Amino acid sequence: MKTKLFLRGIHLKDFTICSETERLMIRPLQRDDYRNWLHEFESRRPSQHRHDKGRMDMTECTEEWFADLVEKHQDLALNDQAHIFGVFRKEDNRHLGMIDFSTLFRDHFQWGRIGYTIHNQYWKNGYGKEAVKEALQIAFNDLNFHRIEAHINLDNTPSISLAESVGMEFECVRKGFIYEFDKWTDHVVYVKNSES
Repeated sequence: MKTKLFLRGIHLKDFTICSETERLMIRPLQRDDYRNWLHEFESRRPSQHRHDKGRMDMTECTEEWFADLVEKHQDLALNDQAHIFGVFRKEDNRHLGMIDFSTLFRDHFQWGRIGYTIHNQYWKNGYGKEAVKEALQIAFNDLNFHRIEAHINLDNTPSISLAESVGMEFECVRKGFIYEFDKWTDHVVYVKNSES
């Protein structure tokens, strides 16, 4: 992924963001990830709770559609709107899920939002915690964010537990924060700053 970002005052025209942990590789999607990516979405179990999409209709997700998706991710990164990463298991390159950072405001704030999902067939292996913990380091060290927020439904206890497990702290409940489920919905906000 090539991105035009001002990171620590240096303009980087060619900046590839890739990081790894003991078990995982976190990197942008590439075109040749298509079959792996599709297989893992098609292998999802039925929804485990209302915030888990579970099995999805993937019929429109052709190889051409996926190539366009990869290009869209690159454009979002080039414009510093969003930085989207696949989570891959190093031992077999299985696609485990996705992590994304949306830029909320730069200037004197350097403020972003994190989103994360692990395919439900891989739950209860610690992959979510391992991936999000490393991704936060990408946010602070590579993308130069100072503040990262997670916006979570009040009843999404697995997501709240994950945010807490990586050191994010409860900040507030934002009332009527997002329109979903056919109504304006409250969200809990968890936050982590680069110094914490």
